[in-house]
Amino acid sequence: MLMDNVTGWIRKLTEAGVAAIALAVVVQVIFGSGAAFLPGDVIATLTGIISSLGGAGLVGLLAAALLYKIFTR
Repeated sequence: MLMDNVTGWIRKLTEAGVAAIALAVVVQVIFGSGAAFLPGDVIATLTGIISSLGGAGLVGLLAAALLYKIFTR
C-alpha cells in the first residue's frame, strides 16, 4: 500500500518534470534563449547531455536505453 503510494508520487513527479522540460524547450524555441522567465539555456543543456551519452559509447547507449525504458513504462 505505502510502496504503491510512493511509486505513484514518483511517477507523477517524473511526468511533471518531463512536461516542464518540454514546455521549456517550446518556450525557448519561440522566445529564444533570452526569455526572462526561463533560467538558463535548456536546449544547450539537453544537447550537452545527449552528446555526452553519445560520447560514452556502449555505456551511454545502455544509459539511454534505460532512460527510455523508464519513461515509456
